[in-house]
Amino acid sequence: MPELPRISGEQAINIFIKPGFTIARQKGSHVVMRKKDKGCVIPKHKALAIGTLRSAIRQAGISPDEFVSAYKNK
Repeated sequence: MPELPRISGEQAINIFIKPGFTIARQKGSHVVMRKKDKGCVIPKHKALAIGTLRSAIRQAGISPDEFVSAYKNK
């Protein structure tokens, strides 16, 4: 499993947009992203904890490898 990058919530949202996720709604600092029947919640914090990022990736139904490759292909 690749090491996940230390990124902000805003950066994570931009990375999730690349594979086709869209922002469904936002309440406070939490952004809900959807793609068909999959979804994930991303907090808009300055720095996401690795466990929080890993949980969002798991909720989205993508692999950590896919996320890291989308991150590297800015």
